Amino acid sequence: MKAALVSLFLFFAFPLAFAQQVLDTNGNPIFPGREYYILPSVAGPPGGGVKLGTTGNSKCPVTVLQGYSEVVNGIPVKFTIVGISTLQIYENTSLKIEFTKKPKCVESSKWILFFDNEIEKACMGIGDPDDHNPDDPHIFLGTFTIKRAKFGYKLAFCYYESNCMDIGRFNKNGEGGRRLYLTKGEPFDVVFIESSSYNNGIRSVV
Repeated sequence: MKAALVSLFLFFAFPLAFAQQVLDTNGNPIFPGREYYILPSVAGPPGGGVKLGTTGNSKCPVTVLQGYSEVVNGIPVKFTIVGISTLQIYENTSLKIEFTKKPKCVESSKWILFFDNEIEKACMGIGDPDDHNPDDPHIFLGTFTIKRAKFGYKLAFCYYESNCMDIGRFNKNGEGGRRLYLTKGEPFDVVFIESSSYNNGIRSVV
């Protein structure tokens, strides 16, 4: 019995021991509840930060977009850890993401994944299912996580802990930005900038 308990302890302790904390562009750990801009890991032509926009038949800006202009910081987000009580966010931690600001036409600023019938892609948004597809409302249940990427980090959506897909960018003309959507092999590499310390200076890559 004692050996079994030791094995169980090691099973849960080792992943935490080898996990890396997620850092902002100043090299500081990111924490739940603090406000961060999500921007491309490479400044310039890749565009600006993550924001909200109106797409499809919706009259409310409930779709998550990445701004075209590198001078647009976007809307800060907050991270919440799912299921455990800790003040540290590590790579692959299960998270909820929400914007710190939202339009009055929607109840919640928490990120969801909805299927857009027009472009036939699973996209990031906020609000309720019928805010996106009134005739065929559908969202996917799951959590978000942060993973190491080639440059900085990447966001992923997880149906289950071991079944995650990268979040990339999809450009549909006339929407004011690139949609964030599920993709295989083409992630959106990002960095996190604490909003209180942002000074419009040069952004470093984690």
